[in-house]
Amino acid sequence: MSDANGTNGVNPEKDLGASNLPGQRGEGGEEIRVQRGMFGADNGGDTSGYGGLVRSIRLPGPATRPYGGWFDEVADELEGALEEQGLVPGNAIEKTVVDRDELTFHIEREHLLRVARTLRDDPALRFELCTGVSGVHYLQDKGRELHAVYHLRSITHNRLIRIEVSAPDSDPHIPSLVSVYPTNDWHERETYDFFGIVFDGHPALTRIMMPDDWQGHPQRKDYPLGGIPVEYKGAQIPAPDQRRSYS
Repeated sequence: MSDANGTNGVNPEKDLGASNLPGQRGEGGEEIRVQRGMFGADNGGDTSGYGGLVRSIRLPGPATRPYGGWFDEVADELEGALEEQGLVPGNAIEKTVVDRDELTFHIEREHLLRVARTLRDDPALRFELCTGVSGVHYLQDKGRELHAVYHLRSITHNRLIRIEVSAPDSDPHIPSLVSVYPTNDWHERETYDFFGIVFDGHPALTRIMMPDDWQGHPQRKDYPLGGIPVEYKGAQIPAPDQRRSYS
């Protein structure tokens, strides 16, 4: 990610010193599960040869200040603008993550609309463009299994940030951002179709990829592979969830 001067987040007016170092992951991130094998198969289906591999799956933890470069400027302006509106920043921003030279604000879903309007309208922020929303399903991230991820672009300042909102499987509701970023219309429909995230306030939330009567949301991690048997030169190939496991 580069700023208007192509400096990859480093403030050209300052030397890269102790007061201007990029933020780091907090305490190694948040562990959401332990994966065994290359692909996480637990039914004997891992044929990669790495069945004995054990690794921790972690989400980046909150960063500590200074975040580095213009990241601090954006964070300061956002927090100050929310305070001016009478909202305590800590109540709206769950955490701020700096990971792989990218800035992400994790937002509480009830404050998403206000934060989005602030990011769009504040002259020092001016994130005029949302390039869409993507859904993510972390099955083991209990209480916040569903995540909606938005990429915001400031054409004025040539900056790119991410905001992320979570919701539990049991209550998959997130406010729609179509009233703030109209281009999210079809992106929210697709995310609803595949992940089952209900975007409250969307003008016409409906399936756009799967048939209207389709059961479930096929990109969730707990969705069965399913499929239909395929006939090939007289032989019958069973659907993926009916094929044999490998020992």
